Amino acid sequence: MPTPSFGSPVIRAPEGGAPTIVHLTSEYSPFARTGGLAEAVMGLANYQVMGGANVVVFVPLYRSVRAHAPDLAPLGRPIQVALGFRSEEVRFFREVQQPAGPKVVFVDIPSAFSRAGLYGEGGRDYVDNARRFSLFSRAVLDGIPRLIAGPVLVHAHDWHTSLALMYMRTYGELRERFADTPTVLSVHNAGYQGHFPASMLNDCGIPPEVYNFRHLEWYDRINFLKGGLTFADMVVTVSPTHAQELRTPGGGFGLQEVFQWLGTRFTGITNGIDQSLWNPATDDQITANYSRTDTANKAKCKAALQRSFGLPQRKRIPMFGLTGRMVTQKGLDLVLNSQLIWTLDAQFVFLGAGEAKYERALLTLAKARPQHVGVQLNFTDRLEHRLMAGADMFLMPSQYEPCGLTQMRAQRYGSLPIGRRVGGIADTVRDDTTGFLFDEFQPAALDRAISRALARFADSNAWTPRMNAAMQQDFGWERSAERYAQVYQQAIEIAKQRR
Repeated sequence: MPTPSFGSPVIRAPEGGAPTIVHLTSEYSPFARTGGLAEAVMGLANYQVMGGANVVVFVPLYRSVRAHAPDLAPLGRPIQVALGFRSEEVRFFREVQQPAGPKVVFVDIPSAFSRAGLYGEGGRDYVDNARRFSLFSRAVLDGIPRLIAGPVLVHAHDWHTSLALMYMRTYGELRERFADTPTVLSVHNAGYQGHFPASMLNDCGIPPEVYNFRHLEWYDRINFLKGGLTFADMVVTVSPTHAQELRTPGGGFGLQEVFQWLGTRFTGITNGIDQSLWNPATDDQITANYSRTDTANKAKCKAALQRSFGLPQRKRIPMFGLTGRMVTQKGLDLVLNSQLIWTLDAQFVFLGAGEAKYERALLTLAKARPQHVGVQLNFTDRLEHRLMAGADMFLMPSQYEPCGLTQMRAQRYGSLPIGRRVGGIADTVRDDTTGFLFDEFQPAALDRAISRALARFADSNAWTPRMNAAMQQDFGWERSAERYAQVYQQAIEIAKQRR
């Protein structure tokens, strides 16, 4: 059987050719998604293809994949992938009817990924996550030469795929095969690093010589993300402000010295959003379409949202939305301890699941204020679109926010963010122009920002120009993809120096 190939690459390689961009990711929309990672990788890959690049994305074949891609075709024969003292049979699949855009390869390791969840179930991580994602990373490296003709550039995402960069530089056969291969690591959320006990070294195929304070060791544990950082040619996080934060003791999650050590090999590039998908003028998931030049139908969207959450249909009452994972990072403690949210004559709608303590607290708040608070724990894309269109303001009091997509989407729908001045929120929201920002991680600081927003909302002559300014913001992937191309070129120059 001939080796299946995805065609000729189109980006300039060290030899003057053109490497295929290869993304390694644990999530990819719509096949596997728990948060912004899936959409961010999908958005970048799509725009790279639009720019003329040849792009291949490797993602695990979870059970959830079958819901979106029921018809899959194998790519070549099964292979055996050895890791530690054990080996696993691995198969590669693609969609039978491949849509235009990046070519997606599903890596089938049934023992690791044929499960109900991506990372765990019932609020608990799977105990073998270290080996699961080590196997995925190692399998992709064996799959690349079988599936892709010519040189490649490997772009890994977050801790789940970080070990691929270590394998490429420490395993003899891989070191030779990928000697000239440039590598990039994107850090989407450094709060999740992949910490595991040292007893997992063999299961993960980690050579003992790299389990040291320079590479993978972190307080007597394995740190997958640290390993990726120390072996990558270039490292990117998802906003310029967050890149600065990661270099500080207060914002580096214990890895600030590694981020500092990277120097000019570390930068921040703000994610984009798909502006054709998040567009109130054409969105088919909202009650009525509207635009910056004619926002009359936003009132219909607000009334529909009030009905959906069982709230009174009051046209002029301020309506606040919050959507996402209900976890500490998203500032739920500030929300639940806000004086205004417990007393204000306004409506608050919450969409999304998360930590049980926050789910219980939000339901308690809704029970205490049934005319003012609505909670929906079952997240759906359709309801998220309707929340964007119906809310007047969006709460984002994040403890930290590497990039954030919600504040960009909300502005496109004329729903002004009220957010903490961190990470991507600071980079994409202009205070008192397209939203309202605050600094201290305190309930009182959130309340002061809400009060400033309400003062503007009460005066249509003040609110309308701010809503218009928010709706005309450009958060497309074009400029971000251009910046990634520059990072890729830097990685290629670094790879040249290894010869």
